[in-house]
Amino acid sequence: MSTTTVTPLTTADADRLVATARRAAESTGVTVSVTVLDAGGHLLAFRRDDRAVLISGETSTRKAYTALQLDAPTADLVDLVKPDGPFHSLTTALDRPLLFIAGGVPIHRDGRLIGAIGIGGGAPEQDHAFALTAVEALV
Repeated sequence: MSTTTVTPLTTADADRLVATARRAAESTGVTVSVTVLDAGGHLLAFRRDDRAVLISGETSTRKAYTALQLDAPTADLVDLVKPDGPFHSLTTALDRPLLFIAGGVPIHRDGRLIGAIGIGGGAPEQDHAFALTAVEALV
C-alpha cells in the first residue's frame, strides 16, 4: 500500500484565492467578502471589501464551511434543502453555521479535500462564479 502526501492549503494559496476572487468580483463591479478555510475548518484568510454589505462577511464564512463539511459546492445543495428536498431538515437539525446559498466551493488537491472558499456580497450565481474562478486559478 502506498501513501501519498498531499500538500495542505497554505496561507500563500489562501492569499492567491482571495486576490483572484476579488479581481473577478471587481471586474463586474461587485464588492464581496471572501473566506478561505483549511481542511479542518480553520480560517486561513478573510477579506471584506470596504463597500461590501456587512452580512457578506458572515455569509462568505458560512458558505465556505458548508462547502467544506459536505464536500460539495453550495450551488449544488440548494434544491436538496428546499421544503420538498431530501435534506430539508438539515438546515435546522445541526447547531452549525451551514448556509445553502451558492458561493461556497470545496478545494481539492490530488483528489483530496484541502479546504474551501466562500464568497458573499453578489448575487448567488455571481458569488459561485467568483469562487470557481479563484479555485480554477489555484489548481
